Amino acid sequence: MRLSEIAKLFDCRLLGEDKEVRGIAEIEKAGSEDLTFLTNPKYKKFLKGTKAGALLTAKEIEGLKIPQLICKEPYVVFAKLLNIFYPESFPPPSISKRASISPYSHVEEDCYIGDFVYVAEGAYIGKGCYIFPGVYVGRNVKIGDGSIIYPNVSIYDETVIGKGVRIHSGAVIGSDGFGYAFSKEEKRIYKIPQKGKVVIEDFVEIGANTTIDRGTLGDTVIGEGTKIDNLVQVGHNVKIGKYCFIVSQVGISGSTKIGDFVTLAGKVGVAGHIEIGDNITVAAKSGITKSLKEPGTYAGFPARPYKEWKKIQALIDRLPELYEKLKGFLKGKRK
Repeated sequence: MRLSEIAKLFDCRLLGEDKEVRGIAEIEKAGSEDLTFLTNPKYKKFLKGTKAGALLTAKEIEGLKIPQLICKEPYVVFAKLLNIFYPESFPPPSISKRASISPYSHVEEDCYIGDFVYVAEGAYIGKGCYIFPGVYVGRNVKIGDGSIIYPNVSIYDETVIGKGVRIHSGAVIGSDGFGYAFSKEEKRIYKIPQKGKVVIEDFVEIGANTTIDRGTLGDTVIGEGTKIDNLVQVGHNVKIGKYCFIVSQVGISGSTKIGDFVTLAGKVGVAGHIEIGDNITVAAKSGITKSLKEPGTYAGFPARPYKEWKKIQALIDRLPELYEKLKGFLKGKRK
C-alpha cells in the first residue's frame, strides 16, 4: 500500500517520498518496507536508530530522514491500518454435527457453530455470528448479528446480547448476583433469587474470565461500545454507560451506576449503590466508596480528585522527615 493511498484514506499529510509499505511494526523492529508509529513520547528515543520505511505521527519531527504521515489521531489510524494489513481470519460458516442445538431455537444464516456448542430452547443467534467450541447458550438468550463468542463462554438464560459484540474465552454472563439474607434468629443464610437478566448493548467487548451477574429484579446493563478487560467482576443490577474502559481486576459492586466515557484503571474497587458520572477517569488501585459526580481524574483510597491525592501523597512521603523534626522540637521544648 502506498503512503499516498494511506494519506488519502485517513486524511493524513505526507511529508517526504511516496513509497510502498507492506506491513506495520514497532519502531525498534521495523524494516525498510514497514510503517511504524509514534504515539507515546517515551519511544521517541528509538527514532534515531529505526530502520522503518515511514512513520505515522501526530506532529512533524524535524530532522527525520524517513517519510512521515501526519494525522490528528495516529493511534486510531494505526488501529484501522492493522485491520487492513492483517485482516482477521475466521472459519467458514457451518454448523458442527457435534453441536447440540434445540429444535426450538433459531440460528440465522452465515453462522459458524463449533463443536460441542449447546444452544437451549428459545435461543436466537443472529446473522453472521461465530460461536466457537464449548460455548453454552441458555434458554431465551438473544445474540445479535455479527457477534463473536469465543470458546468455553457460558451465557445464562434470558441474556440479551447486541450486534457486533465479542466475548472472550471463559467469560460467564448472567450468573447469579451475590444476594443473601442472613437471619440472626435462625443463624441461617437465605439465598435471594436473581430474577433479572444481563443486557449487553452493541459493539461491547468482554475479556477472558470476566463475570457479569444478572440483576436481582431489574437488569444488569453494559452500554454500547464499552470495553471490559480480562478478570473483571460486574455485580448484579450494575449499569455501565457507553464507551467506557473497564480495566483488568476491577470489581464493581451491585446496583452501582456508571456514566458514559468512564475509565476505571486496573484493580479499582467500586462500592455498591453509588453513582459515577460521565467523563471520569479513576487511577489504578483506587477505591470508590461514595458517588463521584464531577468530570475529571480521581485517585487513592478513598478516591479523591487527582491533584488533591497527589498533594496528600507528597505529604505522606515526607512523614518520616516531619516526624524526626517534631521529635526534635518536642525534645527541645522539654529542656
